[in-house]
Amino acid sequence: MKPSIPFGQMRHRIAPIALRFKVANPRVFGSVLHGVDADGSDLDLLVDPLPETTLFDLGGLQGELEDLLGVPVDVRTPAGLPAHVRAIVVAEAQPV
Repeated sequence: MKPSIPFGQMRHRIAPIALRFKVANPRVFGSVLHGVDADGSDLDLLVDPLPETTLFDLGGLQGELEDLLGVPVDVRTPAGLPAHVRAIVVAEAQPV
């Protein structure tokens, strides 16, 4: 299934879930944002960590969103993006 389908149906549930995992400002980027996702694509999600955010929070968020959406989810923070694409991804990412 294309990730854009469940994302479109469930996007309103993502921000409240993100807050439970101590991250803010969830944004979509990548193939779903550009409308070029395909069966087997993942949903790329950019989040801002809060001071108390741990790697367990990021992993928990990823797992819960994968369960909710039924597609692979890649959760990233700006600092976790490769330096050569960071500015582009941060600039183009759109709020969920």
